[in-house]
Amino acid sequence: MSTFKVGDVVSGKIAGIQSYGAFVALDNSTQGLVHISEITHGFVKDIHDFLEVGQEVKVKILDIDEEKNKISLSIRATEEAPKEQPAKKKPISSSENDEGFNTLRDKLEEWIKKADK
Repeated sequence: MSTFKVGDVVSGKIAGIQSYGAFVALDNSTQGLVHISEITHGFVKDIHDFLEVGQEVKVKILDIDEEKNKISLSIRATEEAPKEQPAKKKPISSSENDEGFNTLRDKLEEWIKKADK
């Protein structure tokens, strides 16, 4: 385990897949876990949609817990984040737009008249 350092980007092979993440063999004696949240940018419902056992992957070492003999890995950290697509706004029709302001416009005139008295 001492040959690996936090921040290293290394190649590995998917050794097993569970609902919570994928185990990656970094060498003959070292395995790490890619948590489901570190598989790719965006939401992952089923890991099998992205990975399969035996697949070669590039991973970044996020954490090494020598006491528990665990290595936390990320595939997502080796990929460029996708550019955010601007959210599409629903166009507001003029009738909807006017309807909301008519009430305020009417009330404003009423309030001005009361304030003048």
